[in-house]
Amino acid sequence: MPNLLGETSGLMAFVRTVEAGSFSAAARDLNTTPSAVSKSIGRLEKKIGTRLFLRSTRALTLTQDGQVFFDRVGPLLRDLDSSDEAIGSQAAPSGRLRISMPGELAPLLLPGLFDRFADAYPALHLDIGLTDRLVDLIREDYDVVLRVGDPTQGDLIVRPLADLPMTVVASPSFRKRWGMPTSAEALADVPFARFTSGGVVTSLRLADGRTFTPSGRIDCDSGAALIYAARSGLGAAFLLKCLVARELNDGSLLSLAPEIAFPRLPFNALHAFGRTVPLRVKLFCDFMAGEAKAIAAM
Repeated sequence: MPNLLGETSGLMAFVRTVEAGSFSAAARDLNTTPSAVSKSIGRLEKKIGTRLFLRSTRALTLTQDGQVFFDRVGPLLRDLDSSDEAIGSQAAPSGRLRISMPGELAPLLLPGLFDRFADAYPALHLDIGLTDRLVDLIREDYDVVLRVGDPTQGDLIVRPLADLPMTVVASPSFRKRWGMPTSAEALADVPFARFTSGGVVTSLRLADGRTFTPSGRIDCDSGAALIYAARSGLGAAFLLKCLVARELNDGSLLSLAPEIAFPRLPFNALHAFGRTVPLRVKLFCDFMAGEAKAIAAM
């Protein structure tokens, strides 16, 4: 094995790429470009005389030799990282933190983020995107994405924050007219203001796993619109309970099916940094875990 003491950049690029899953994610972690990461790994491969990755336009796969090499050098570099943190553990996080979160939850999450988190870490530059679509975290250069529901984006690292309760709500006049259903069959007969995604009506799932597609003449693609429709008596609405906490408190909306159990939806933070999570991302996820638990209790 050749002397690798002069190949620090290549070793770092290799280990970060394995942990993050792509040149792009490793480049963001190392504050460089994917091209620079690829070239560093190429020089390392030439130095040790073997291929570490099989590259294609669609995939990056670790070779058998690459796995053996990673098992050897990965722990060494992580120990170096830990030594650095032990010395500089009091350093404040800095740099850009780019976040994507659902627009529906922004009114509940942003006050704490701006009032406490931003105040606690003044060297951080917060770049926040509000959208309910599933952003491409790597291609769109986000550090961390907050999402409700089961994650479906490849090999991203998932940090569970909380499980959020669901509820069916309706206006007082609607509940007086339709009553309070106590079974799935009775609930399926109630007209709903329905949530649609891409023109497809979202099914309503019960805690026992049964599902049904609600009927109704109002279709909306946002929780805010569903709330307005329900307040107007145009149908029941199936929503995250935290989104209608104020309406439930002031009586403009009432629980329609308190005896029927619904599954909670997972609320997660997703990132592509592998096991080497930047301090700014770790602190943000820790903070959001506390905020999410408060939301879940609403």
